[in-house]
Amino acid sequence: MSRGIWFVAGAGAGVYAMVRGRRAAEALTADGLRDRLGGLEVGLRMFRDEVAQGKTERETELRQRYGLGPHGRPELEGGRHRAAAHPNAEPGSDHTEEEGSN
Repeated sequence: MSRGIWFVAGAGAGVYAMVRGRRAAEALTADGLRDRLGGLEVGLRMFRDEVAQGKTERETELRQRYGLGPHGRPELEGGRHRAAAHPNAEPGSDHTEEEGSN
């Protein structure tokens, strides 16, 4: 009985080693290396896209938190943005000046 178990164990180890050896030999061929480099390239591209998406989400979150506009300028809150008539404008003309700009 013991010899049968050792025979099966040895045969299993041989098959395992043969499969692993074939995979290693295929990985070292030109096509295998090209496939591995292609997979690495796809992985790096996915990582880059995930980082860019995370950066954009975080930047949007921070801009909302601090009330910043798209280019880092503070946004005007509702009610504060009124158009005032230009001091030199004629009555009834449509020349207006935003409040606070000189």
